Amino acid sequence: MDFDWLDAPFDLRKTTPKEIEESFEDPFSLRLLPDGEEEGEAVRYFNLGKSVGDRGVFTVFWTDGKKYRAIFARDMTPEENAFYERKNSEMGY
Repeated sequence: MDFDWLDAPFDLRKTTPKEIEESFEDPFSLRLLPDGEEEGEAVRYFNLGKSVGDRGVFTVFWTDGKKYRAIFARDMTPEENAFYERKNSEMGY
């Protein structure tokens, strides 16, 4: 997975590129297309995943199929973490 970190539009000191990349590599991560969005060039997706240190990371991103560009990232809220855990338990993980 190749990320574009040039001129990131958010503070990379709060959530590091390494933690964001690890959250995408989480085998249980959830990638979601927001309601009302259709696939296309400017579509933004959500990723809910955990870093190796078990930090829950919520990321808004886009991809051209080759590179990923994080537009925004932060810690998961308690509600997002509960959704992540529930969806993974529903899938039998």
